[in-house]
Amino acid sequence: MALTYEGGADFAAFLRRGANGRASLDLLVPDVRCAGCLGKVERAVGGLPGVTAARVNLTQKRLTVEFASAAADPGDVIAALDHLGYPATPYDPALARDAHEREGRQLIMALAVAGFGVMNTMMFSVPIWAGLFGQELGPATRTLMMWFSGIVGAPCALYAGMPFFRSAWRSLRARRANMDVPISIGVLLTLAISFSETVLRGRDVYFDAAVSLLFLLLIGRWLEHRLRARASSAAADLLALQAPTVTLVGRDEALTAIPLSRVSPGDLLLVRPGERLPVDGEVVQGASELDTSLLTGETAPVAVGAGQVCRAGALNLSGVLRLRATARSEDSALAAIARLIELGAQSKSRYVRLADKAAAVYVPVVHTVALMTFIGAWGLGVDAREALIRAVAVLIVTCPCALGLAVPAVQITASARLFRRGVLVKSGAALERLAEVDHVVFDKTGVLTLGRPRLRDTAPAAVAMAAPLARASRHPLARALAEAAGEGALAEDVTEVPGQGVEGVVGGRRCRLGKAGFLGVESHGSETELWFGYEGDMRIRFAFADAMRDDASDVVAALNARGLSVEILSGDLAGPVSRAAAAAEVSSWRAACTPEGKAARIDELAAAGRKVLMVGDGLNDAAALAKAHAAMAPGTALEASQNAADLVFSGDGLAAVVEAIDVARSARRRALENFALAALYNLIAGPAAMLGLVNPFVAAIAMSSSSLVVTLNALRTGARRWTS
Repeated sequence: MALTYEGGADFAAFLRRGANGRASLDLLVPDVRCAGCLGKVERAVGGLPGVTAARVNLTQKRLTVEFASAAADPGDVIAALDHLGYPATPYDPALARDAHEREGRQLIMALAVAGFGVMNTMMFSVPIWAGLFGQELGPATRTLMMWFSGIVGAPCALYAGMPFFRSAWRSLRARRANMDVPISIGVLLTLAISFSETVLRGRDVYFDAAVSLLFLLLIGRWLEHRLRARASSAAADLLALQAPTVTLVGRDEALTAIPLSRVSPGDLLLVRPGERLPVDGEVVQGASELDTSLLTGETAPVAVGAGQVCRAGALNLSGVLRLRATARSEDSALAAIARLIELGAQSKSRYVRLADKAAAVYVPVVHTVALMTFIGAWGLGVDAREALIRAVAVLIVTCPCALGLAVPAVQITASARLFRRGVLVKSGAALERLAEVDHVVFDKTGVLTLGRPRLRDTAPAAVAMAAPLARASRHPLARALAEAAGEGALAEDVTEVPGQGVEGVVGGRRCRLGKAGFLGVESHGSETELWFGYEGDMRIRFAFADAMRDDASDVVAALNARGLSVEILSGDLAGPVSRAAAAAEVSSWRAACTPEGKAARIDELAAAGRKVLMVGDGLNDAAALAKAHAAMAPGTALEASQNAADLVFSGDGLAAVVEAIDVARSARRRALENFALAALYNLIAGPAAMLGLVNPFVAAIAMSSSSLVVTLNALRTGARRWTS
């Protein structure tokens, strides 16, 4: 239920006050549905005194307002939105989810009622048009059938039309006309004329036309609702990586579990092996190795000790750490990436669909033509009843159903084709953006490569010697060595030295597996490595590499052949990145990129006019994925990255990237063809209705036929399967 602002009501408790003296407010605006709504709300709220910025996230229906002063009055914003026809409430994720689910239930109920109305209204309408048992109906029976048709059809049409009626009323209150306005007017006038014809014992009624029209339109509205339901919040999934509670070390060394939100800078925290660092902080005691692959993309664990600064989200692998918090959870690196993702999602929502642009011209033109039809026919001597029927036929026959289906039908068909090829499309608008890309940015780890360290060529005898000790360790490199060796015996008397390696007894002899320094040798440094050796015996070096995907170079060549340039952005070290770039035949690459650096590079490319497709899988890619013009992630990616992406692909290859671009470009061609078909239909059907050659029932059939033609053309969407 939305709040209506009244003088004296205080919403200041919902303000978030920042350290810079400014404040911000999140509001749920459930009636924001399209790019036009988005622009209207942002312009109106952004123009209020004291407001420095206003951004709408269409997926979450959330309006974020930033104020110049912490003393701002949020009631002014709520009042302005209510006056604009967009009632709002302070944002609550649970409330937003409930509103979305409630809208879905209402659409399902309206669709069910419309379906019931179509079937049962036709039961009475068909005899009116075709007779009963081969006999034409008499006047009394015909009138009775009309009343039965109205008794069933009118209530069904009024109930099923409520989503359109409410939308049209909000639009008119805001002094604008959306595509639901002509639909609503056409349905209501059709019902009014039908009742008039029934009372006056006329020949034709159109209750079936009204309810059939609504049934077709509700199918499209429900499909759109389902697409939005699949676009979950990447930022929320990202923040879910933070544990809800942390272990606080008190002054008396007592350990206390406290909520993450209560952590303050200066608090001493205990982080055990297997736990993620809850906040940014400095290690004050202990040594361990951290898996920072989600933050930086680097596959090799990073050794940390006292005095080193660590970032929230890193996974503690081996030793117990005492961490001095340097930031609150909402100010951590993880939260900063989440904010970047939200900003990217909000800017992505500004994409204006071709159908919305066409509707801006279409709606006033249709209203004007229908009015001119009524006035012109009446002025030429046609009686008012017939003139009104012609005007209603114009509204129905030019109903924007085909125009509204022009893009969604193509999107649904293209999404289904890609799904069969292992690509999940999460947003219909993503295909439109994907068709426009001219530059592709790949992450290295987990995208161009498989994202898992693999043992390079090593003598089987050496692997067999080190395997018992490797099987006793949780270190990623040790697990890769154990995987290469297969199942077998475990070492005895195993001791793991945090940040160094593991020591134990194999075959009665003491041995070590770990870093070069742990075994008393000098590291080669240029590759990821482990060393193994028996006490007082020779040392064996194991080298690891992140294997390239088999089709990486073929995919890059295919993208270049389609006119797209390719670049690599990686958080890994320069050596591995340069080798991956050479293997994939990519000349442009950057290494040691932070999440903020990747997002900044995407912004830089966008400012230069490039339409960027980002393909990434790690936490360090999530912000760049959200900011890119289009984004893809492999099915093995972190959930937050998958949700920040527009498309998710499965399999061990990258061929899905090329196929998705080919299908998206094909979908764009079909969408433009559908717009042309819809325009041609209106150019023919509109004048026919104006001349009285089409009544409302025939108009409804013609409108449905145009929708069918558009849908059949959409089924041609696709491309031949690309293989490397």
